[in-house]
Amino acid sequence: QVQLVESGGGLVQAGGSLRVSCTASGRTLNTMAWFRQAPGSEREFVAAITWIGGSTLYADSVKGRFTISRDNAKKTVYLQMNSLKSEDTAVYYCAGRSLPGLYRSRAEYDRWGQGTQVTVSS
Repeated sequence: QVQLVESGGGLVQAGGSLRVSCTASGRTLNTMAWFRQAPGSEREFVAAITWIGGSTLYADSVKGRFTISRDNAKKTVYLQMNSLKSEDTAVYYCAGRSLPGLYRSRAEYDRWGQGTQVTVSS
């Protein structure tokens, strides 16, 4: 059974930086991703990365500000968030996909973490 555990959320001022992490236990997944959900909004795609090769995909809203990376030995995926804005405030969820491929759709991911809160104060 695969489990995903997020950590690293918190409160940061606008313009600041924060890094969230997701550690996977159990069998290795092919693709890992970050989604986020603000109050009253749908859960939206942020970024994804493949374990093998490290190919990445980003949402337009975070491109150039956020960087997704992975440490295969630690089975951990990171999301480095820079130049944070108040609209980045959300619960950030780690997701995993058993099959290959980079996707933006929630439906393509079959493993989810419990989420970590990121709050950006203006």
